[in-house]
Amino acid sequence: MLQQEENGHQPVGSHPDHTSTKTGQEVTGIGPQDTGMTTDFPEPTRISVNDVELEVFEAGRQNAGNPIVLCHGWPEHAFSWRYQVPALAAAGYHVIVPNQRGYGNSSRPAEVTDYGIEHLSGDLVALLDHYGYADATFVGHDWGAFVVWGLSLLHPNRVNGVVALSVPYQERGEMPWIEAMEAVLGADFYFIHFNRQPGVADAVFEENAFQFLRNLYRKNVPLAEPQPGNAFINLARAETPLGDPVMSDSELAVFVSAFESTGFTGGINWYRNLDRNWRLLADVDPIIRQPTLMIYGDRDTVARAERLTEFVPNVEVVSLDCGHWIQQEKPRETTEAILKWLDQRNAARHLQPDISRW
Repeated sequence: MLQQEENGHQPVGSHPDHTSTKTGQEVTGIGPQDTGMTTDFPEPTRISVNDVELEVFEAGRQNAGNPIVLCHGWPEHAFSWRYQVPALAAAGYHVIVPNQRGYGNSSRPAEVTDYGIEHLSGDLVALLDHYGYADATFVGHDWGAFVVWGLSLLHPNRVNGVVALSVPYQERGEMPWIEAMEAVLGADFYFIHFNRQPGVADAVFEENAFQFLRNLYRKNVPLAEPQPGNAFINLARAETPLGDPVMSDSELAVFVSAFESTGFTGGINWYRNLDRNWRLLADVDPIIRQPTLMIYGDRDTVARAERLTEFVPNVEVVSLDCGHWIQQEKPRETTEAILKWLDQRNAARHLQPDISRW
């Protein structure tokens, strides 16, 4: 979960030696009968890219040449896109959904610096290379949105469109992000805590994986006064969840099983690179020029970007009546918004003159 307010070209259809195809139960140890997975959710493959191995779920391989890549947030999993995958494939897209480094059965490098934006975006570039794609539309939720924004800045020619859920474009500002947040929000704010007290939150989450994720994936949570300490550590230790569940028990089991296996450190290490990312982006053109769809949840605690159009001039904004877990809380509305935007973008492309014939 990102910032809250204080309140080698491989043709599609082939599998090289470094790609293995297994069933979901073989890879995760979980069968569809145990998890509530829909029959439309694809089986994973493991693909070697950028010196790591990613667990990748695909659908719509018959739609080769029309890729869309879905990027999950923290603490999530490719399964968070279960409602969007079949609809996008049915609409004519080759849907590619990686568990990004640090998650699921993807690699979990030991070094904190291996989770910087240059590596996270590099994984996605290498994934395009694997399939032989020059570019793709990228969709990201939460931290996945931050990665897609970074990818669009560092490798703009590999991104033909952006869909961001919850987390808008983050202005770089004059002060490194963690330093700036610490000055305003204090040492207990989870971004700061993750960086200043490495390993502490990780251990609490791992000791209480089920309880933490059950308490986190909620909607209609009543407003309450902030309590002392790291809010997420408090959440992991809370015996009673608030609000309503975002997903069924069987769906929750997919996430719990994954994090009981992997722990939480890989994903948290993304936070521990924020100031490095800030420095890395110092000399990068800060404008996102690709067509962009920004989807907010009206009850999400993540702050909206006040100057979004200054940095993302070709953006369309949609707001849905939900909290943070947008594509899972409002799956139909989210999918419809994405498909509508894709249709409009494709129609606009067809209206553009082919200057190569002039």
